[in-house]
Amino acid sequence: MKVLVTGGAGYIGSVLVRQLLNKGYKVRAFDSLKFGGEALYDVMLHPGFEFMKGDVRNAGEVTTALDGIDAVAHLAAIVGDPACKKFSEEAKETNWEASLALFEQAEKAGIKRFVFASTCSNYGKMPDPDSFVTETSALNPVSLYAELKVKFEKYLLEEKKNSNICSTALRFSTVYGFSPRIRFDLTVNEFTRNAAIHAKQEIWGAQFWRPYCHVDDLARAVLLVFESAEEKVRANVFNVGTTEENYNKGMIIEEICKVVPGTEVNYVEMNEDPRDYRVNFDKIKNELGYTITKKVPDGIKEIYTLLKTGIITDPFAQKFKNI
Repeated sequence: MKVLVTGGAGYIGSVLVRQLLNKGYKVRAFDSLKFGGEALYDVMLHPGFEFMKGDVRNAGEVTTALDGIDAVAHLAAIVGDPACKKFSEEAKETNWEASLALFEQAEKAGIKRFVFASTCSNYGKMPDPDSFVTETSALNPVSLYAELKVKFEKYLLEEKKNSNICSTALRFSTVYGFSPRIRFDLTVNEFTRNAAIHAKQEIWGAQFWRPYCHVDDLARAVLLVFESAEEKVRANVFNVGTTEENYNKGMIIEEICKVVPGTEVNYVEMNEDPRDYRVNFDKIKNELGYTITKKVPDGIKEIYTLLKTGIITDPFAQKFKNI
């Protein structure tokens, strides 16, 4: 099977590319290289790999990218609430209009599988602070990023449920951990960096919840969907993570302090946060047999070890964040 990975040079995409190649898939990565292409340097000469520079908003480039492809992992997007707020027009063009056009062109090209990288941000805020949200819970997007993800999810799972393409939406947990395109603007990575370099971290609203999942495990979920029976994944949605890995920010910094002792923590009271959700992941575990391989403490140790080597000379550099 030949897989097109849109956003293939990105934080999750570059990890997925390697996992697919390691499993014997042929891979074409498609990326505008907005954040550079260094994450793919070491796979460029792999016999099963092909790179195509292009923008998902360009119909001609997308047509070329889909030629000879069997399945699409659609990760290309303006990612995160801050980036979508700052680049709102580009976000609408990329995360909605271009995604729509990509799927329509994929139908014409005879693509068999389409996996869409969505987000648990779609849940917004839990109505009951003591509960867990599931795939059937009401969606409450409170940012442009989540609104566009919800909109495309609905298009895929409702309007296109009878398409000739078997499509699946994966609601990713908050990601962390090492990737060839490392980012330090993600909660676990950022807090670990700050503790490792400056020995201090400010925590705003320590009580608010998110689920977390290592980048390796999020990428593995895409691979799992490609390899699952069509009747299990067609026009279906899965939260990706594990129920035990729901943390609030206070718990995250506690885990970091175990790895980086002596970290000074300054807690700032914040009683309102538009996003506060704990997520249940029984569906993907029970229906697809999904399990994780790493937990938040593993990711913290990974990032801390990386930083202490000094291989990254300036972990605060612009290239390590999305905005």
